Amino acid sequence: MHDMLVALITFFLVEPVQQEIARSLADTRAPQLVVASLVACATEHGSQIVNRALDDPLWAASSAFGGRIGFADPATLLAEAAPECVTAIDAARPFLETQEGAGG
Repeated sequence: MHDMLVALITFFLVEPVQQEIARSLADTRAPQLVVASLVACATEHGSQIVNRALDDPLWAASSAFGGRIGFADPATLLAEAAPECVTAIDAARPFLETQEGAGG
């Protein structure tokens, strides 16, 4: 049962967060070093997102749903679950904000 929950969390939360961050950075033509650093951190600390989701199912559900409808910021979700990624997120933030400004 635990393995099934981990697989679902990975599919509905971890992978979409990683993909959305990478897509947003690619859309802004962020430097490859910034993209690679953030994606690597998200991948390396993906288990922390899973653990946070297992410990707090309400956070997991609201984060997954919020991410799907564009209400939750993937970088913020990553920072909440994996504080080790804050440095990489901060480096990418100017590019992510550029993307947000272009969409609104």
